[in-house]
Amino acid sequence: MSDTDPKTASPFDTLADAAERYGTLSLENYSRVRSLAEAISNGFCQYLGGRPEARCCYLVPPEGAWTPQDHQSGAFSVSGQHFLPLAPIRFGLGVRVSRNGDWMRVVLIAAANGTVMDIHIEGGKTYSFETPRNDAVMQAFFAHLVQHLVDWFDDQSRRYEHGEYGGGGGIGFDFLEREEAAKAPPAPEAP
Repeated sequence: MSDTDPKTASPFDTLADAAERYGTLSLENYSRVRSLAEAISNGFCQYLGGRPEARCCYLVPPEGAWTPQDHQSGAFSVSGQHFLPLAPIRFGLGVRVSRNGDWMRVVLIAAANGTVMDIHIEGGKTYSFETPRNDAVMQAFFAHLVQHLVDWFDDQSRRYEHGEYGGGGGIGFDFLEREEAAKAPPAPEAP
């Protein structure tokens, strides 16, 4: 949306109007994804029984180095790009998975599908979220996410017990290395 008159517009004006429309929509897409990602991070921690002073879930980058802390815009695959792409956006969910402070990253992909936002767990199911968000859908998503994590651990353990290693990194999981965790500020105790 521009006020440029199509009859008098130069080719540049036409191009600039198209780029402006794209930019507006890509910012809208990012805002929708980020809002849902933050709701997932906060809600999943509550679902797991976490308390505000004992966070058990953070938004983290979908690849590369990460620590269990709030990475803000750095948690999204579009971070650092000058011109936001109008495309699905990946983000990581750092989840505390043990009483000893071990963390695991799960990668999620968010894509607009008309008026809903689809969230796909790498190696898992896809859930569709409407606005306003339906609490029952969020709870079902959280239950599936827990089961997804439990299934991965069970599968890897079962494979080992039967004489083979599971391999394992292929379904969107990434453990935080102890050395990296030692450099991060300590996370408060979880319940």
